Amino acid sequence: MKAALFYEPHEPLRIEEIPTPEPAPGEALIQVKACGICASDLHIFAGEIRGFAMPHPLVPGHEASGVIAALGAGVEDWRVGERVVATVPGKTCGACRPCRQSDLEACLQPRILGVDYHGGFAEYLTFPVHSLVRLPDGIPFEQGAILADAVGTPFHAVVVRGALRAGERVAIFGVGGLGTHAVQIARLAGAGEIIAVDVLPGALARAKTLGADHLVDARREDAPRRIRELTGGEGVDLAVELVGRPATIAAAEACLARGGRAVLVGIGAEPITVLPTAVFSVFSHGLLGSLGYRREDVTRLVRLVAGGRLDLSGSISARLPLAAINEGVRRLEEKIDDPVRIMICPEL
Repeated sequence: MKAALFYEPHEPLRIEEIPTPEPAPGEALIQVKACGICASDLHIFAGEIRGFAMPHPLVPGHEASGVIAALGAGVEDWRVGERVVATVPGKTCGACRPCRQSDLEACLQPRILGVDYHGGFAEYLTFPVHSLVRLPDGIPFEQGAILADAVGTPFHAVVVRGALRAGERVAIFGVGGLGTHAVQIARLAGAGEIIAVDVLPGALARAKTLGADHLVDARREDAPRRIRELTGGEGVDLAVELVGRPATIAAAEACLARGGRAVLVGIGAEPITVLPTAVFSVFSHGLLGSLGYRREDVTRLVRLVAGGRLDLSGSISARLPLAAINEGVRRLEEKIDDPVRIMICPEL
């Protein structure tokens, strides 16, 4: 099969012919129909993210959907031809206590698709069936694929970790590939007001069309001060930070109302500057981390998309063949046309 291989940081991916994998017991062989290029992939290509046992070379890609082409031994509840999305936890460590107790969802050191083992920038991939989610015929493969991170991650941050309640005010810091969907999810979950914060005019304009009530251009405005003005001095109940920079994290905390929560999603290498404990105790602020999503989050999102309650049609910025993956990476790195998700479709 053809696959895009990552050899070394800062080098282009190489399109090569490699053996088509065979599904092990409990796995499915999936013919990849779509796989999204994520900012996390850029961190991998820059050498900033490494897996527990990252192969060399690696086939990246963790937002994948496709069709089951074959099944490994012992698989009974799935059939060849089913449309699926590959979700977390994927492969598990098999050694931690949850794994020993068959609680695979709670694995303490899950192996991540496209990081710890070969992913979706290829014509085929193998994947454990316990982490697959069925994709209804009415949902395009491209939209199904992005549920496995671009939509699932902000859903988990807003609804699960952030525990958004109807009528609460929300500030979304960074309305790119993840934040775009955070705006949609906050609106769907009943947010009273949604404030979008970014430095790109195009991303802010898109957030407005998707449900943001107010826009804050962080290049020209002091975001916490402006958010206080917009909320009558009260601040927001929930701030979701999707950038991963200390300045943005500090701004997210600074705009919180009494009892507010800041959920940190963005990944960065710089340490967080911790504020005096008095700020957290006196104002009852919460600072929460949120990594990725859970399989159940994708199951719920499938229902929302299939039922017409969540529209992801505007999230697919481009569809490119596997041979053009480096062009897709360049477009994302340079934020050409403010992409939400650039999709690699091996059949093109």
